[in-house]
Amino acid sequence: MCRNIRTLFNFEPPATEEEIRASAQQFVRKLSGFNRPSQANEAAFNRAVDEVTDAARRLLDALHTSAPARDREVEAAKARERARERFA
Repeated sequence: MCRNIRTLFNFEPPATEEEIRASAQQFVRKLSGFNRPSQANEAAFNRAVDEVTDAARRLLDALHTSAPARDREVEAAKARERARERFA
């Protein structure tokens, strides 16, 4: 999975607009194969990022769960530990 595409649902505090947009941008980069689009493709690329951001926000707003919200710091520490073990 791309590094900025992370689970954003059911965290405390909730995902920020910046996190949602970063994930959308990484998703569009992956789909298009462009890290930075050419001038000819820039408008289409930016429009796609905006649309994916909006869709992601709507999805996150519509989802419901009875599970307790996860703590971002605890999950980040777990991820760092997994990475340390994997790449040690």
